Amino acid sequence: MSDSDDRFLRIAKLGKRFGDGQNLVQAFEDLDLDVHKGEFLCLVGPSGCGKTTLLRTLAGVEKASTGNFSVDWSDKDKTTPLSMVFQQPGLYPWMSVEGNLRFVLNASPIETERHDEIIASFIERVGLTKFRSFHPHQLSGGMKQRVSLIRAFCVYPQLLLMDEPFVFLDYQNRMILHQLLLELWQDQRQTIIFVTHNINEAVTLGDRVMVMTASPGRFKREVVCDFPRPRDVVELRKNADFGQTVVEITEDLKEEIERAQAMEIAGRADPFHIDGASPRARGLDV
Repeated sequence: MSDSDDRFLRIAKLGKRFGDGQNLVQAFEDLDLDVHKGEFLCLVGPSGCGKTTLLRTLAGVEKASTGNFSVDWSDKDKTTPLSMVFQQPGLYPWMSVEGNLRFVLNASPIETERHDEIIASFIERVGLTKFRSFHPHQLSGGMKQRVSLIRAFCVYPQLLLMDEPFVFLDYQNRMILHQLLLELWQDQRQTIIFVTHNINEAVTLGDRVMVMTASPGRFKREVVCDFPRPRDVVELRKNADFGQTVVEITEDLKEEIERAQAMEIAGRADPFHIDGASPRARGLDV
């Protein structure tokens, strides 16, 4: 990304721990990072390195134990500061597709008279116009995650935090939603911090990938994904540099996963304690 003049988020010596004494768990420590306005930043690392906890800290759900971070929020009126997308869609089951979008819009600073237009536009964008009155239990997994995605984007957030939103989707749906996410972001160009265990996903989406160490999580390496935008998620994978980038990150993560497993065997770390990752996410996911 560009110079410090467009810095949006600054993280300085940030750390988070849980418990104390023999029960002390250090999720991450000594994190230093500048994230630029409009950047798409991906975080990868072994389970338990504190990726999800970092997102929760940036969202204000958790309080940092050490260090600090600051965000250069825009002073423009009618702007939503923050949205978050989770592994599960988290839709309100008693609300329709339209109702779930209207709920977040009602809580946003966006003028009420614009809500109908915004809802119709986003629902049409993801091909769910015929399903706008359907409830979550009537939708497929991919449909529900599309609603979750547009629910985050429809309030035009300045910062979007995404915690493995596609982890439970099949390959086809994941590819479709990668393209949709890139197109939505290309329109709005907010700052995105995206957590994933999938290396291909990180390289496909990100401007940069920050590789984290095993617990306690630190930033091990910065990988710049200097591929042209807008990106086609299928065509990009034909790029030889794409494949080489994936291999380099895989090698970095392999070292950290082996170290995490050694720590677990030694009884010094529980790789599921912090991130709550499923067993399928423990190994390399490319």
